[in-house]
This record gives sequence, C-alpha cells and structure tokens, in this order.
Amino acid sequence: MTVTLELRPEVEEHIKAEAKARGLSVETYILSVLEKEATNGEANFALTATPEEWKKAFLDWVHTERPGHPPLSDEAISRESIYREREDGQL
Repeated sequence: MTVTLELRPEVEEHIKAEAKARGLSVETYILSVLEKEATNGEANFALTATPEEWKKAFLDWVHTERPGHPPLSDEAISRESIYREREDGQL
C-alpha cells in the first residue's frame, strides 16, 4: 500500500531527527512507528532500538541467570585448564 501524507514542518523535522538518531532512513523509521502502533506497541526491536537500547538489552541478557546453566568457575576457564590436555599429550 502506498500512502502520501502532508506533514507539518515541525513534525517532518522531528521524524528526520529521530530517524537519523536511530541510523535509519526516514521511510524505515516511519514504517517501524506505524508497525508498532498497528501491533499494540510490539515494534520490531531491531528496527527501532537506539544504540543505547541495544547496549542495555545486551547487558541485561549477559547478566540474566540461566537455570540449569551455572556459571563456570575460574578454574574451568583458566588457561592451564584449557590447554592441559594439549600439554599432557606433548610429554
């Protein structure tokens, strides 16, 4: 579907600034806003997130507890532990 809109100059400038801040084209930004409205606020994060929102989402994911997957101990990720088998095989 193609739609033509006449926007007030201040709205147009705001849209351009928001699109630029998110690293999107004006068309992509407008499409993401319309999709968000059409889906009751469930926009495609990849299209609408700012770099700061990406960073926060990533850090939240990193620090999320994962049941059944305990963090590795310092011993488990030490250099000596990782290369032990290789060094033992060279003797």
